[in-house]
Amino acid sequence: MTRHLMLSAGRGPLECSWAVVRLLPRLEADARRHGVRCERLTTVAGDRPGTLRSAVVRLGDDDFAASWTGTLCWQASSPYRSTGRKNWYVTAQPCSFDTVATPFSADDVDIVPVRTGGPGGQHRNKASTAVRATHRPSGLVVVADTERQFSLNRAVALRRLQARLQEADEAAARAVETSRWRIHDDLVRGDPVRTERPSGGAGA
Repeated sequence: MTRHLMLSAGRGPLECSWAVVRLLPRLEADARRHGVRCERLTTVAGDRPGTLRSAVVRLGDDDFAASWTGTLCWQASSPYRSTGRKNWYVTAQPCSFDTVATPFSADDVDIVPVRTGGPGGQHRNKASTAVRATHRPSGLVVVADTERQFSLNRAVALRRLQARLQEADEAAARAVETSRWRIHDDLVRGDPVRTERPSGGAGA
């Protein structure tokens, strides 16, 4: 099963954004060794060139993704300042990424003539010109009774359904984006599931 994994520097220092850049190719190389499909989807640049606040990858295997999920440690001297600290932590967490637009087709809508009340509604009630429209895939229902002709109310109902579905898709997309950004606050330092070091002991 496909899994999306976000690597994030959280609210850590600049070195954590530097560590994301070092850890990301390590993950990709490990995926190749295990024959796991790994696709880099998005990156968010850090405050300096050569750093990333976060990156999202799509992995083709749940077990492999689990092996990289949790706190990751890049162990190397800082390239930005003199400090005795050598452990820089990054969080790797599953995240929602793909949002799907709800398809809309008039063929998926049940149209039923109804009678409604209200000012000026007497004529419409006799003719049953109002419309109740139900979008079967989502269960969304709207009523249109603003026009004096059934066909016009039908068109209004279809437009309203399509607009409501689009609003729901946009709200879902915002929720997905919010959930991804919350990962930035979830970094737990210490007790890493993986510790990676530069090849040959070099800091870069």
